[in-house]
Amino acid sequence: MNKKSNLNLHFLLILITIISWNIIASQYFFRIDLTEDKRFTLAEQSKKVLQNLDDQVYVEVFLDGDLPAGFKRFQKSIREFLDESRIYAKGNIQYTFSDPLADDNEQVRQKYFQQLANRGLQPTNIFTKENGKQIEKLVFPGAIISFKGVELPINLLKSATGSSPLEALNQSEENIEFEIVSAIKKLSEKKLKRIGFTEGHGELSNLELQDISQTLSQNNKLSRINLLKNNKLNSNLDLLIIAKPTLPFSDSEKLILDQYIVKGGKVIFFIDKINASLDFLENGKTVAIPYEFNLEDLFFKLGFRLNQTLYLDLQSSMIPMVVGMQGNQPQTQLMPWLYYPVFTHFSAHPIVKNMSAVSGKFLGSIDTVKAIGIEKTPLMFTSKYIKEIQVPAEIDLSSARKQPNPQEFSKGEQAVGYLMEGKFKSMFTNRLTDSKMDSIQFKSIDSDSKIIVFSDGDLIRNDVSPDGKQTLPLGYDRYVRKKMANKDLVLNCIDYMLDNSGIISLRAKELKLRPLDKQKTETERTKWQFINVSLPLLLLLLFGLAKVYFRKKKFEI
Repeated sequence: MNKKSNLNLHFLLILITIISWNIIASQYFFRIDLTEDKRFTLAEQSKKVLQNLDDQVYVEVFLDGDLPAGFKRFQKSIREFLDESRIYAKGNIQYTFSDPLADDNEQVRQKYFQQLANRGLQPTNIFTKENGKQIEKLVFPGAIISFKGVELPINLLKSATGSSPLEALNQSEENIEFEIVSAIKKLSEKKLKRIGFTEGHGELSNLELQDISQTLSQNNKLSRINLLKNNKLNSNLDLLIIAKPTLPFSDSEKLILDQYIVKGGKVIFFIDKINASLDFLENGKTVAIPYEFNLEDLFFKLGFRLNQTLYLDLQSSMIPMVVGMQGNQPQTQLMPWLYYPVFTHFSAHPIVKNMSAVSGKFLGSIDTVKAIGIEKTPLMFTSKYIKEIQVPAEIDLSSARKQPNPQEFSKGEQAVGYLMEGKFKSMFTNRLTDSKMDSIQFKSIDSDSKIIVFSDGDLIRNDVSPDGKQTLPLGYDRYVRKKMANKDLVLNCIDYMLDNSGIISLRAKELKLRPLDKQKTETERTKWQFINVSLPLLLLLLFGLAKVYFRKKKFEI
């Protein structure tokens, strides 16, 4: 075989190989993610949600145009994730990137901003440097996901309290997969989850639960539950929420709760053990006294105990106080109110990972007790600078004017919220007659279950105007005019309790920050510029000389 035939054969083999690889690649999709933190790899839970889509999902991301470098990287990560998702969704995901600031007409822009706000997206002010000057810009770091005519807005910019701008963007990148996939899952679920709020024990009213209820009702079926009229909770309910009761439960209701949990029912408790409120001040004073719920023995069996104490926290919110008079007009000033803690310490559990600050009111203390087979995970903590007081105790509004003694606030960080998982044992074992056990199909121990308990009932409560006609967003502090992350906390808890697919675990994804040493890059800038420019040229020169040398040697006689 001559040389020309060999070349033709090699060319033909190469061509056949290329065509074969293309045919295989079109039939079987695979990628290799060589990054240490697997940032380009979708979780199995995400793939399952995307593969089960039976219609088009439309994603409009409002993050385009002239953006700072950090947001450009964030935008690129969102685009890469959506590109990856389209493959697993078999083309059932379409997306666009929009710039809300694209129109030069200020009036048109403001109208568009209002439309976005009405659809559930809120703008964020960011500060960036351009030509040595600090410039403020408005961005809408969110997206609206549509499926079968139903829209769901999501906020893609997330950050824990105290994070730097770089860390905030990194945390937001970690949450891209969870935020988008969980929204798609909620929209594409064919069966609505059933969530019940107990009533009949002085729980929060519909008005006080309005904000969280409006959000949940978009993708769930909500109802008020009278325990005595719904004794078959396990077949009618996916989640039960007990939101700040103030009156006792009967023994019959306690038995219903016990069996609901033992048989696999899930419950979230937002409970104040202490009756204290600024609404009942008389001459600037009130007395904090404990509530009696008739649930203390049930709580103990479940693995926790609510104590008759209050925490005062130096890391607190503020309330307006009259500090003097100017003529006939009282002068008010915001003063720290130590009974209103601000929570910024959270565990690494997916429910609370990268959580922003959460606000509380009149926080009680909680302890865990021994419960065999139950795994207890703390979720939220006070600051290190707290003080514990026993009740009954007098609460005096004038104490806000006094400088606290730091030495009294030395109890240390305390958990105020727990997740408990496992097979719970009934507290009614060997306490019921045979006929009663048969009538309710009593179980001493049965199925795996989950409960979450917070020793602050106000975490889920949105403020209501004094006339009872208007409500504020959940977590909004009307005095400092700042929205806290109470709603995110409640929604994450509910997502975890209802999530059988493990989507909430995506919040545990962690991307490592690898920032450049700014001082080192500044001092060694010239050296690395020289290396980057000269080294490729040097290598190219050496390669050329080597080729000439070996070619000359090959043809020497």
